[in-house]
Amino acid sequence: MDTRALDAKYYMPAFGRTMKIVRGRGSCVWDDAGNEYIDCVAGIAVCSTGHCHPAVVEAIRWQAGELIHCSNLYYVPNQAELAEKLVEITGLGKAFFSNSGAEANEGAIKLARVRTGKKEFVAFTHGFHGRTCGSLAVTHKPAIREPFAPLEPACTFVEYGDLDGVAEAVNSTTAGVFVEPIQGEAGVIIPPDSFFKGIREICDDAGALMIVDEVQTGIGRTGEWLGIQHTGVTPDIVTLAKGLASGFPIGALVAREGLEFQKSEHGSTFAGGPLACAAALATLGVVEEILPDIPRKGERFRRGLAAHNPRVRGLMIGISVGERCPEVQQRCAAEGVLVNCAADGNLRLVPPLVITDDEIDRVAGVLNAALD
Repeated sequence: MDTRALDAKYYMPAFGRTMKIVRGRGSCVWDDAGNEYIDCVAGIAVCSTGHCHPAVVEAIRWQAGELIHCSNLYYVPNQAELAEKLVEITGLGKAFFSNSGAEANEGAIKLARVRTGKKEFVAFTHGFHGRTCGSLAVTHKPAIREPFAPLEPACTFVEYGDLDGVAEAVNSTTAGVFVEPIQGEAGVIIPPDSFFKGIREICDDAGALMIVDEVQTGIGRTGEWLGIQHTGVTPDIVTLAKGLASGFPIGALVAREGLEFQKSEHGSTFAGGPLACAAALATLGVVEEILPDIPRKGERFRRGLAAHNPRVRGLMIGISVGERCPEVQQRCAAEGVLVNCAADGNLRLVPPLVITDDEIDRVAGVLNAALD
């Protein structure tokens, strides 16, 4: 029985998929029929250093030969070193690890509640923060949220970019405001920098925490370590995952000085394990070297796709396509380029940060032909 038949028989049908990827190197992947693709999905902004980067592979291989797991009952190899690095690049105080972005946001919810003593949150229309019950409570999309209601914590949703709406929604019961620097699942929606400065001021006035979800925008994706760093605003909590370990599962929350969990307030069996932290440290080392070149690569995409008014920040690109989006996605795949449709007919490109100029030009050519 082949993979597709086994999947249909034994795996819950939560995903719609047609292709089996069996190998990856750099910005390219191959399917089980031997077809090669430039991968501008990258595991949905996960494979930041490309597929199977030698430094990441070697870090995982070496650590797997020494110690795979020991639990957080003990000091974990690579964990403190990774926390130090995340504090350094975020400019915040202390880190805590998880296994995913949703878990990182769950941790942020708990930390905001326990330290402020408040219980409610404000988030934004079209925002996405995860699919666990807590993270889903602050995720707007009704189709994925409402079937699981009622959800906690209580959350008020405001139109993304509407500062007056934020000022009206935030009050003395608000523990925190969840916001993405760029809405990735919505199709790469980029608000003005003044939006984030306004949120910071409103949170300060109300004694609420500003929680910035960098799960998709973090680790160099936008040309800075964090998307919020383009705005000059310092949040209280940042959450990370996706690109942090080049595909090895890990998430993190990093909070400002003095904002932290105390003993027994939070925990996780697998979070921040030796392998995940080794992969993350290797990833950060690679990204640090290529980070200065990411804005230039983004501009190359912008020029190549200029006829279609792309929204670009670093290597995060969105194009409004409308109802044709699935058709364009299929046409690109047929020509050897993988892209995906986000919400509202928006095409999203989040390629590996190591994508080359020749690959960018090839992607732009295929996309332009498909869009035309």
